[in-house]
Amino acid sequence: MSAESATAIQRNQADLLDFIDWTGVECLNQSTSQSLANALKQGYREDDGLHLESDADEQLLIYIPFTQVIKLHSIAIKGPEEEGPKTVKLFSNKEHMGFSNVNDFPPSDTVALSSDNLKGKPIVLKYVKFQNVRSLTIFIEDNQSGSEITKVQKIVLYGSTVETTDMKGLKKIEDH
Repeated sequence: MSAESATAIQRNQADLLDFIDWTGVECLNQSTSQSLANALKQGYREDDGLHLESDADEQLLIYIPFTQVIKLHSIAIKGPEEEGPKTVKLFSNKEHMGFSNVNDFPPSDTVALSSDNLKGKPIVLKYVKFQNVRSLTIFIEDNQSGSEITKVQKIVLYGSTVETTDMKGLKKIEDH
């Protein structure tokens, strides 16, 4: 991790990669040859030759469910200067969204990415809006140049897990 990104990430925040439920991950309008796994999965996202690419137009709609409840602190998105994402809307716990209804809901946070952000520098989110996150929907509305294709080289989600009580582990106290 570079020195500049380390300052944006607090000590108790970690890469949430291990808590992604890969069976439920979806990406609408992705190119069949340049899919979401290239930007999200460990190993793939570190390879500069791989990226996620939009298909029909510049928009991408990414749905990421988690295996347990998380608190999302910040997001890092890396992309090329011209085709990299510009306006990114994040929705907490909104399932079954499509391009037809994405504008019907207010986003939990909206991020305008600068060329500096596209180098992978983490952006701190409105932390109070991302406290009990079971799923995250990322809507990439447009890109830097307004071209038809958006490219994303890397997406990293930083945060922590929510400590939940295991109800099965509790024992009933007998009244005497």
